[in-house]
Amino acid sequence: MNQGSIPVTILSGNLGAGKTTTLNHLLRESDDMDIAVLVNDMGEINIDAELLQGGTELVADEGVAELSNGCICCELQDDLRTEVTRLAREWEFDTLVVESSGISEPAPIARLFTTESRVAARYDVDTTVTVVSARQFDEFFADGAPVERTETEDGDTRPLSDLVIEQIEFCDVLLLNKCDLVDADRLDEIEATLRALQPRAELIRTEHGRVSPDRILDRGLFDLGDVTDSAGWKRAMDHEEKHDHDESHHHNHHHSDHHQSDHRHPQEAYGISSVSYRATRPLHPGRLHDFFESLPSGIVRAKGTFWVAGRDDVKLEYGQAGAAARVEVAGPWIASLPEIDQDLYRSNRSATYWDEEWGDRRTQLVFIGSDVDEAAITAALDDCVLTDAEMDEDWDTFDNPFPEDEGGLLIVGE
Repeated sequence: MNQGSIPVTILSGNLGAGKTTTLNHLLRESDDMDIAVLVNDMGEINIDAELLQGGTELVADEGVAELSNGCICCELQDDLRTEVTRLAREWEFDTLVVESSGISEPAPIARLFTTESRVAARYDVDTTVTVVSARQFDEFFADGAPVERTETEDGDTRPLSDLVIEQIEFCDVLLLNKCDLVDADRLDEIEATLRALQPRAELIRTEHGRVSPDRILDRGLFDLGDVTDSAGWKRAMDHEEKHDHDESHHHNHHHSDHHQSDHRHPQEAYGISSVSYRATRPLHPGRLHDFFESLPSGIVRAKGTFWVAGRDDVKLEYGQAGAAARVEVAGPWIASLPEIDQDLYRSNRSATYWDEEWGDRRTQLVFIGSDVDEAAITAALDDCVLTDAEMDEDWDTFDNPFPEDEGGLLIVGE
């Protein structure tokens, strides 16, 4: 942390998780600490700020500094930058808490404080906290849960479970709130799932938002690189990446890896596991589409990129959070770029996977869920890999439902 800088705690969580209740508790219990609060709400009237009025001695516009009718992770970035700079200039306080709206992503907010700017010169992100409601968890991720959608900052809609997963995966501390509303066995299962989704974060069970301030304020836990790479799917994929050095010599080989690293041992007791799959041959688009459509409901999170026959220019990305799944273009395969660009890319990255014939084209997928049948998922994906005969066919003749270029999107399972 920069000497003399103000520590920042970013508080995220979906609507109804208990962020404001948690923040009110912090203000009541932090008698020896002066806390500035910046609250964002998506309505024209900032209800959260109204509920927090009087909870802090710092008076900014007669109470808590607030940003309304927008999302601070996107179009209100300039407003956020202005407001936190003003606070640091006009008031003396020990720490800043930014409570984001229920539809804000925490990563862009954290980056605002870590880039070269006037804000970064005055502040340092100390801890990122995500509040998860135990009662609401089943609404997003239980078997058969419907796909609930929310309107995004650009007027589009996205599955709410997508946002909840992103908030869980990007944090230093997970507060599992409203634990009094869920029975003990189910609570253990939810915690096991959260630890699989985000193994790095400290997990604290709370009721009515009651958490000791010293658990989430002035902790010094935040590291942008660590938190960016800390999601369970990312760790599983990175683990398999370490074993890829031999594959560059065997482009016809495909296989799966079922990786249970040490941090997942507690999850095994509750049937939470992950499956990592890799293939270095292309996948048949029709069979792969059928596979995505038929994934079991027990899968809570899936992520990865894949190579589908007939899409040799673009890398496709699969993402699933709860019952919501989508496929979109993740950018070009490096091997599809001009040779000079390929050489430049490879020279700037050490030990990057590369096959002499197919370049960086390959499939890497991770699935996390409860009671996941690893053998069945592996066999089904193996069946999607092109056969020897299909490798010699014209791949453009395959019926291909997947998007062709940037902006293309395929909603799966709806």
